Amino acid sequence: MTHPVTGFARPAVWWLRLAFAIVGLTALVLGHLGFQRFGQVRPGTINDQYDVHYYTLQLFVLSAEPFEEPGPLPWQLQVARFLAPLFTLLAVAEASRLLLAAEIRRLRARRASGHALVCGDSQFAQMLADRLFADGARVVVVRSEPFGPLEYRRRRYLGVIGDPTSAEVLRGAGLPRAHTIYACTHDDDLNHAIANTASRLIADNRRPPRVYVQVHDPEMCLSLQARRLGAAGSSRLRLDYFHVDDIAARALYRHHPLLPAAGRPTRVLIVGSGSFRRALLVETARHWRGHRTEPGRPSPPPLRVELLAPDASVELALATSRYPFLNTVCQGSAYDRDIGDLTEPDQFGAGGYDRIYVCAPDESSGLQFVLDTPALWQQARSAVFVPVYRQAALAAAFHGDPHHDLLDEVHGKLRLYPVLTHACDARLIAEDLTERLAEQIHERYLHARMRAGVRLGAAPAMVSWARLPESLRQANRSYVQDIAAKLLDLGCVVAPRHGSSGDASAAGQAIDDRIDQLARLEHERWCRERRGEGWSYGEPRDDVRQRHPELRPWEELSPAVQEQNREEIRTLPDVLSDSGFELIRLSSAVPGQRRGSADGD
Repeated sequence: MTHPVTGFARPAVWWLRLAFAIVGLTALVLGHLGFQRFGQVRPGTINDQYDVHYYTLQLFVLSAEPFEEPGPLPWQLQVARFLAPLFTLLAVAEASRLLLAAEIRRLRARRASGHALVCGDSQFAQMLADRLFADGARVVVVRSEPFGPLEYRRRRYLGVIGDPTSAEVLRGAGLPRAHTIYACTHDDDLNHAIANTASRLIADNRRPPRVYVQVHDPEMCLSLQARRLGAAGSSRLRLDYFHVDDIAARALYRHHPLLPAAGRPTRVLIVGSGSFRRALLVETARHWRGHRTEPGRPSPPPLRVELLAPDASVELALATSRYPFLNTVCQGSAYDRDIGDLTEPDQFGAGGYDRIYVCAPDESSGLQFVLDTPALWQQARSAVFVPVYRQAALAAAFHGDPHHDLLDEVHGKLRLYPVLTHACDARLIAEDLTERLAEQIHERYLHARMRAGVRLGAAPAMVSWARLPESLRQANRSYVQDIAAKLLDLGCVVAPRHGSSGDASAAGQAIDDRIDQLARLEHERWCRERRGEGWSYGEPRDDVRQRHPELRPWEELSPAVQEQNREEIRTLPDVLSDSGFELIRLSSAVPGQRRGSADGD
């Protein structure tokens, strides 16, 4: 669980404050002793102990009546009359600093650069800012609600109070110089307004920041991603929409990978109709596909996924219709039954499950059900996962410090999974649609080249995405960002997938009809991109001197290289379908449009 940053002062500041306190205490003690000694040296000057106390306090306001008469003073008093004013000056300076702290932070926020800008008063925005700060990022927060009196000290990132949709407020938060902007308010329309304002403010930036907009409805999020994908070529702004369920589902398998079972099929049970169910089902299949396509290892059998919910059959049909790859990596079964049917052990399938997920619509009742149903624990070989949104603190009580556990995890069988806590991972948010599509294009390229007999590591592009040089990663991203131009050439648009349709077939036919022209334009775009990075024609390929044998006109390419470009265009519908999209043909092709490449090895 991500905890708020406590914001303790740096050790140097604590030492200064300790020295400050020692100076004041020393002045007070020596002043008291000095005036007592002064009364003994000069009888009649100090009448009683009240005079001693009064004159000692006067030292801190740069004056004391006994000093009006000349004469020698006790050494204690000589030291105290210099230390006390010093303490006073330090106190005034510290008070001024605290009073001006908000203004100083405002000025620092306005002049910030290379920072992450988090806009919103929501719990997710607060958790994301805390997580970014804990990971070492420079953070500026824009909120409409004022910060509490101690909040600045608890969270030492910078803050700006105001309307996050206002251009002036965002300028005051250093938006033009930020590297990433997160719009995370409670209201989707406010988030869109923030993105619109940010787009206007950074229109002329040579390196515009990334903008991530939170959308609270998963279906709307997918639809907006489709529309952004269709418009990506019209703006250099890296913009993406995200839903917390999608991010948290990806994080789940980063933290808790599901490994193939030895000698038997691996089985997963997903129970309930909560909002996390669809994202979990799709990400489970993607995770398992990674095992099946891992080079050099035997492919495990299809994952057996069973859904149990009143609408399980409908949900499975919708999921497999939108994401066709589910049927290739999973054997899905649906049981249209209520969650209460699992109270008895004989209601489970034989052999138990490697993992059980309980996604109840009401997380409190779902958690109560899991806590009161030992049969679930017995049937789970590894663990029963319960996604929670509002009960992150309870999850921390179960899975906090292992040396001071507050609650029993049932021998590790019970796992509360706080969705918001894991969704505020900036690295996973950064793996946006552009990044995921670019990685998928590269993986398809790898497998195609391996089928052609090229070994892994034989060329700079023949490595996994994690090891791919940044210049080649950018080439794949550019291919994705050029999809809008490709669609315009074809007279097609991208939309959320709703199963096989005649429109999708028409889009595929449009690609087949113009495959040579599209492949040629794709190659020309790749050549422009490579030359813009300093590459030139040369044989053999030399990555140090930036020479490439394919940097020449289309007519001079070998048939094999031309076919490779055609194959990149043919796979476009499959690349999109993997993310839940399909191509829809609206009209005939639009002539004269500029076109789009991937690795180009």
